[in-house]
Amino acid sequence: MDAPELVALLAGRRVAVLTGAGISTDSGIPDYRGPDSPPSNPMTIRQFTSDAAFRQRYWARNHVGWRHMDATLPNAGHRALATLEHRGVVSAVITQNVDLLHTKAGSRTVVDLHGTYDRVTCLGCGATMSRHALADELEALNPGFAERAAGVGGIAVAPDADAVVADTTRFHYLDCPHCGGMLKPDIVYFGENVPKERVAQAYSLVDAAEVLLVAGSSLTVFSGYRFVRHAVAHGMPVAIVNRGPTRGDELAAVKLDSGCSEMLTLLADELAPLLPAAQK
Repeated sequence: MDAPELVALLAGRRVAVLTGAGISTDSGIPDYRGPDSPPSNPMTIRQFTSDAAFRQRYWARNHVGWRHMDATLPNAGHRALATLEHRGVVSAVITQNVDLLHTKAGSRTVVDLHGTYDRVTCLGCGATMSRHALADELEALNPGFAERAAGVGGIAVAPDADAVVADTTRFHYLDCPHCGGMLKPDIVYFGENVPKERVAQAYSLVDAAEVLLVAGSSLTVFSGYRFVRHAVAHGMPVAIVNRGPTRGDELAAVKLDSGCSEMLTLLADELAPLLPAAQK
């Protein structure tokens, strides 16, 4: 495999990277919209906040799914981006994923655009707690629930740490221990806005780069697509590596229909020899 146009576009430039669920499929986390993705119907913020039955269903499924995501390891694509950052090629990673795999792989400048699975926040008072701490309390309220759910069949975990669980009607969940408010994973739900300061940080990292590389995103969701539009509007070239078409294909200087692991590993191998010795 080679990609001379992509290598030529990135060589000698500071690269900001925007990643989506497609980069994590090789770690066993399915994509929402990839060509081989199972049907998925993620919960919206309106459903979560307006209906206790939806919250019960979410927390039951998340109680099973989050620990599988917590145990998931970075793949070659995540490791390649961390290597490219350490070598001075990649200046930042902006990810739409909540799986923390870039951080686990060793990337240092990471904007978790949609939050992360490992923290919970109260919509009332703003208090936060770790997902590990909440798991202990939920397990005490629902002893053996996760094991019974896993015993019914294989666990299918979505990119938001949701898992398929048949019966959630007897699951007990918690409200905020400080104010009695509604607890929610620190994840941006469908229909919810990304915090403005996080968007501003991501824009500034794109502006500080010289090329934007999109890896594993269909760019269907505007929260990621806006950075492609921003880059192009400011004369910055965009490269896209993704299996299947994306919303940004017509804006890209280079588009490769490829998996992320193999292509990003190739880039890590190809771009290092082109760096000045001081950057290696």
